[in-house]
Amino acid sequence: MLLADERARFNRRVINRIVRPLSGRVAMWSLIEHLGRRSGTVYRTPVTMFRVADGVAILLPYGEDRDWVRNLFAARGGRAVMNGETFEVTDPRIVPTAEVVPRLGRPWRAVVGRLRTPSALVLRRTD
Repeated sequence: MLLADERARFNRRVINRIVRPLSGRVAMWSLIEHLGRRSGTVYRTPVTMFRVADGVAILLPYGEDRDWVRNLFAARGGRAVMNGETFEVTDPRIVPTAEVVPRLGRPWRAVVGRLRTPSALVLRRTD
């Protein structure tokens, strides 16, 4: 997990600064807004998000034990920014990625099915 932690730190400090301006506007690169558990600060984290029937699925390549994931569980949801649209999400659940793949649109099934991401976060859209 040390390598994943180092990669996550690098992405947070370098890659996210590059990707953030495009996130929420470009397919697959989205933002999840969440409230800090202790600080109450609103954070906007770039994520890889896909539409599913009743909401969205977010891949968890760095594992389930990330602050933004814990923040979403503590608040029971947050807001998603995807393809220029902002909407409320709730009921966070962590599921195996294999459970999400059949629920994805056709072009993404093959891509996500080949990734070695063990789990995904599923959120229900509320509006």
